[in-house]
Amino acid sequence: MTKIEWVQNQDGTKGQTWNPTTGCTKISPGCKHCYAETMAKRLKMMGVKGYEKGFELVLHEQRLGQPLKRKKATTYFVNSMSDLFHENVPDYFIEQVFEVIEKTPQHTYQIVTKRSERMADFCQTHQMPDNAWLGVSVEDKKYGLPRIEHLRTIDARIRFLSIEPLLENLGIMDLSGIHWVIVGGESGPKARPMKIEWVTKIKNQCQQVNIPIFIKQMGSHWAHHHRAKNGKGNDMAEWDKKLRVRDYPFMLALSV
Repeated sequence: MTKIEWVQNQDGTKGQTWNPTTGCTKISPGCKHCYAETMAKRLKMMGVKGYEKGFELVLHEQRLGQPLKRKKATTYFVNSMSDLFHENVPDYFIEQVFEVIEKTPQHTYQIVTKRSERMADFCQTHQMPDNAWLGVSVEDKKYGLPRIEHLRTIDARIRFLSIEPLLENLGIMDLSGIHWVIVGGESGPKARPMKIEWVTKIKNQCQQVNIPIFIKQMGSHWAHHHRAKNGKGNDMAEWDKKLRVRDYPFMLALSV
């Protein structure tokens, strides 16, 4: 069971994480304070199996069959501790991941990448199963917005944006072909600020075109300055009422 707020089953219970790879390398500003890197180093110090190399990229073939053992419909966040489309993950391994996804249609798989160009290239030659939700990270205009263009070219049933950590005003975005948007501020002691007006602008754009939006958290910078109960600022009761939105695209009959 995962604590990630937006990884949720249709019955309201929490979903799972599935990490057939672990480890990554930084490629854009959103990576600066990577939670997965901090967690991997901690797990290495604790001697947890699978993290002997800390945050170095590792392929875990023995984990590929994990979803096959779970019969009850579950939402999986794929590679919460890595990036499936990292340049050092070979195509054959990505193909094996999607083979498992195809064999388990009862499950929903949420995949987020910062390597959107590679994901788009891969999807040009591979048909995406309906239970694979494909998303890209969007933290700013320079690095994040071009990823949306790559995502839009992919023939997937659900394409979504993980706008976290939101580091600047993204302005007016082209949300055509996008089915879900997640927004969140950065967490941790060195968290960069997220301004409420940035979130509000995204929320308004989504609602104008009927795209479900999930506002995850205000971030640690906001939490510190507002003396929030939780260090990540993820208690909706403490937010402006207009921002208390956590919608999912579960029951939408989407076409691409």
